[in-house]
Amino acid sequence: MRGKPFQAGNKYGRGRPRGSRNKVTRVCQDTLDSHAENLIKKCLVLAYQGNPTAMRLCMERLMPARRQRTLQFKLPPIKTITDVAVASESVVSGVARGQLTPAEGQAFSGMLEDRRRVIETQHQEPRIRALEDLNKPSSGPR
Repeated sequence: MRGKPFQAGNKYGRGRPRGSRNKVTRVCQDTLDSHAENLIKKCLVLAYQGNPTAMRLCMERLMPARRQRTLQFKLPPIKTITDVAVASESVVSGVARGQLTPAEGQAFSGMLEDRRRVIETQHQEPRIRALEDLNKPSSGPR
């Protein structure tokens, strides 16, 4: 027989519940929590003394790296396929002038392509319905 059977009255099923931490992790976390204030003070002292690792740790916590920036880039309203082409030209010009990075321009282009597909689908739907209505057999006598 492998291992010990579960205690009678075990309401959690088989093993430790998902997301719960094991005992060693809890003890380590509790130890760190009890010394957190002193550790932070020591790290700050080392950072003030010029320790590059301590400085990096402090800066990473104070100013985490931004993943993406909010763009202040104006696009015209996009309601037609022609509007998509105008907006796309605006994005290309923005990249050329340095207002947008190439990666940002690529992201904008992807969004514009998605918008073009939505507009195209909206325009095709009534046309498809009209064609389907033409192909429906009439219910009256011939």
